[in-house]
Amino acid sequence: MKTAKYLLIVYLFAGAVYAQTKLTLNECYEKARANFPLIKQKEYIAQSKEYSVNNIWRGYLPQITISGQAAYQSDVTSLPIALPGNKIESVTKDQYKAVADVTQVLYDGGVMSSQSNLQKAAAEVDEQKIEVELLKVKDRINQLYFGIILFEEQLVQTELLKKDLQGSLDKLNAAFANGTATKPNVDLLKAEYLKTDQREIEIKSSRKAFVEMLGLFLNQSLNEYVLLERVNSTEIFSSEISRPELKLYSSQGKMIDEQKELVTAKILPKASLFFQGGYGKPTLNMLKNNFDWFYIAGAKLSWSPSSLYTLGNENEIIELNKKSVEAQKETFLLNTKAGLKQQAAEIEKLKALIKVDKEIIEIRESVKLSAKAQLENGVVTLNDFIRELNAEDQAKQNLAIHQTQLMLAEQSYKTTIGN
Repeated sequence: MKTAKYLLIVYLFAGAVYAQTKLTLNECYEKARANFPLIKQKEYIAQSKEYSVNNIWRGYLPQITISGQAAYQSDVTSLPIALPGNKIESVTKDQYKAVADVTQVLYDGGVMSSQSNLQKAAAEVDEQKIEVELLKVKDRINQLYFGIILFEEQLVQTELLKKDLQGSLDKLNAAFANGTATKPNVDLLKAEYLKTDQREIEIKSSRKAFVEMLGLFLNQSLNEYVLLERVNSTEIFSSEISRPELKLYSSQGKMIDEQKELVTAKILPKASLFFQGGYGKPTLNMLKNNFDWFYIAGAKLSWSPSSLYTLGNENEIIELNKKSVEAQKETFLLNTKAGLKQQAAEIEKLKALIKVDKEIIEIRESVKLSAKAQLENGVVTLNDFIRELNAEDQAKQNLAIHQTQLMLAEQSYKTTIGN
């Protein structure tokens, strides 16, 4: 294992002299979150909420309407009597007026307050939906990060295998030069070495692709020699779920509560002041047939009992929506807890496999060394030695796979509970 770590350091630091790039898993999370396009939408939601809330509260500002009208009537009001010595003119059939109506809300039943709170709750729901999507990015980073680590471990093991093959090949070439080994055996071992070269090429290619994908998520150019910090295996005791989905359900519940408040506010009486002023002909005095100024001012109270007709049904709909959200939350918790049980079982299985892997490696190393000595003494064939060498290599590959799978499984468990 010390040799393996040494080879990994030599391989990575050879490139690190040029690359000078080292990343931790948490750094990858932070960079991926900061650079994911969807994160920009949170800022847009916040700005949109501010504009919407401001617009709602501007309903308390005086509401002004300006209108103008010119009309011609087929008939007008006239007095059917005549007074001696007085001539009462009839209103002309052409009439004109320019009017400004001003209304000032005094009490709206709490409608604007409820609308403002509802807008804030809706924005919170949208923000939590984005957090749910961002958690999927975290899962993707886990897959890429630990995939790269697995390829690195496989490269280390491949280098170890090549070192063993090269040592045996050097001895076999020397034996062939002395006439104690045959050319077919030399070619057989050389072919086995080239097969290992092929595997190394495939692993490096796969690792490079994963590094490029990781760099895409981080919005950072990464070369193939980037260093990824290993994540230490930890005991997982917490099972308390703090996922963004739970905050989303909570936000949806708050939004439904605000909808109920708005329904209640709409049925309450409304009070306001009003003012109407203008210029026209005729004015409020219908017997005065000239252009003049006029105005009306006062207070108004209104209430619409007809809104009570649908109040019961609207409240029932709101309660059903709230129960629906609660049912979604319970379903999510059930599925998440079931997933955690499965992940915990997977972690325990991998720990058990790793323990057995280490025992198998000890046996395979001993058998390989024995086969190597027997090959040098002519007791076993070269094929027998290669078989034992590959068996040891496979055992070490299994250990590397299981160790990386354990790191990924533990991190996935933490991600699942929301850490």
